Amino acid sequence: MIGQWKIALVGMLGGAALALALLFCAATFGLMPHNATLEGKAIRAYLLSHPELIIDMQVALQEQEAETTQREQQAALRKIGMKAFFDPRIAFLTGPANTKTTFVEFFDYNCPYCRASLPAVKKYYEAHKHDTRFSFIEFPIKGPNSIVAARASLAARKQPEHYIDFHFALMNEEGMVTEGTVFADAAKVGLNVAKLKADMNDPAIDSAIDIAHKLALRAKIDGTPTFLMNGRLHPGVVSETELADMMKAKPV
Repeated sequence: MIGQWKIALVGMLGGAALALALLFCAATFGLMPHNATLEGKAIRAYLLSHPELIIDMQVALQEQEAETTQREQQAALRKIGMKAFFDPRIAFLTGPANTKTTFVEFFDYNCPYCRASLPAVKKYYEAHKHDTRFSFIEFPIKGPNSIVAARASLAARKQPEHYIDFHFALMNEEGMVTEGTVFADAAKVGLNVAKLKADMNDPAIDSAIDIAHKLALRAKIDGTPTFLMNGRLHPGVVSETELADMMKAKPV
């Protein structure tokens, strides 16, 4: 796939403007030799003889865009303030309320990257549930099944002694989390399933999902998982090492 894309772009290099733009980008990202000169034929010849620069530039551009996005997100977080991420209307909160160590996760039960982060999250939770303030926020973005799972998880907060076990059980599933999966896991962890189903019809459930989505929009969060660890944003899969290092950092 990359090879075909590279060939297609190389075929476009006949245009002087594109060649200049590519050369400028290559120079910007430090991919050109220091003695490179901006002469027409030399530019084209150099780029044609080094088509790998196109891939290198694409990677460098993606990294630059990711850094820019993360800076914008961090600025948005400072503007919003961390209190909004510990709103009991949208989050399951656990751990001491007066601690400075905080952990927030936006998640979707059908997100493979959320599941990949589960071992690190679960290990950290078990080790720090008495010294860290946790906020688990439903952010169903993977379709109707995810919305059903989110509704059940929000309803499970009315049986708080079972919430964490239910949350980890759903996140530990390998296949699609469906309505059947939700109620099977609910029964396994000791939830009153009849009560759970009744509580899922509470209008506050829809409101909670809506508020969470609006908060994510304000914070420029558009994917799962997204973690806020001591106020520092980390999008995507988190490892035990990354989580431990970020949680050691001074809160912002």
